[in-house]
Amino acid sequence: MNVIYSMKTLRGAAVAACLTLAPALGFAQGGTPSALPQQTTLNIGYQKVGHLAPIQMVVEPLEKLGVKINLVEFARYADTRTALLAGSLDVATVGPADLAIALSNGSKNAVGLMGVGSSPKYVIGRKGVTLDSWNDLKGKTVAIAPGSAVWFQFAATLIEKGVPYDSIKAVNIQGGGANFNQALKNGEVDAIVTWEPFESLPVIGGYGYFAKNLEYSQSKAVGAELGMMVASRTALDTKRDAVVRFVWAYLNAQKTLAADPQAFASAYAKLTGLDPAVAAEAAKPIALGSVVTPAQIERQAKAFAELGVIQKDVSADIAANWDDSIVTDAKAF
Repeated sequence: MNVIYSMKTLRGAAVAACLTLAPALGFAQGGTPSALPQQTTLNIGYQKVGHLAPIQMVVEPLEKLGVKINLVEFARYADTRTALLAGSLDVATVGPADLAIALSNGSKNAVGLMGVGSSPKYVIGRKGVTLDSWNDLKGKTVAIAPGSAVWFQFAATLIEKGVPYDSIKAVNIQGGGANFNQALKNGEVDAIVTWEPFESLPVIGGYGYFAKNLEYSQSKAVGAELGMMVASRTALDTKRDAVVRFVWAYLNAQKTLAADPQAFASAYAKLTGLDPAVAAEAAKPIALGSVVTPAQIERQAKAFAELGVIQKDVSADIAANWDDSIVTDAKAF
């Protein structure tokens, strides 16, 4: 099998302006950490995607605890990984494969903390194109984002279903998810492999559909995670108390939204700028919360090293670059 992977990230990824988003909701009841004796600043890299809606609710509560949060928007997970490894970020939301990618490139500055959400993932077919089975993809033109979290999920599932990767006509779409939708709408591709809300938009718009028989979130190598949170090793060494408080605030916000679908949809719309009705539909399949485990990341690292997707097998290094204690301490408040 010829699996192609590009290590180059998109240009112009980071938006340097920092955001201060007031929380729209109160947190769920629980203990509150003590304030830090001196104010500490954390630079947090994130993307405007629905499963990260809790991120906009942490700024104000953390200010009261002596933690100033600078939220920095990025276009893709790969770009936050690059910024974190370069020392520009303290915490970043990345794809499940990004820890293994960083390690395979020789960097040990990224430390896994937790997952952020999960959902079923379906290939989105163009209206009029039949996609009833995985074999129906053979010869079809499929828009992908090589190296993205969803690409890893899709490629792993193809392998497990026995469909050669080179039997599809993979087209690399540059830029954000809107470009995938435009290509599908224009008839330039038969299907797209993308992320919310860009999965639901073609369905709502009537020019695409969920190929329900082509569900790719359950591969043994990757699993159902939508992403995960990592911290720089430097931040854990020098700002650990602030990172724990950030995770506490994020988990509290996550719990609040997970318990209230209407509030989640509202937060989704606020973060992404989507029409509230569209955001409500896109939010339905998403389950907020972590499904990522070090064992799953180890399996993923091993599988993709065997396929030549990453440079070497770093599965034995995952445990040393994962810190469960941050979440444990955050939940102890």
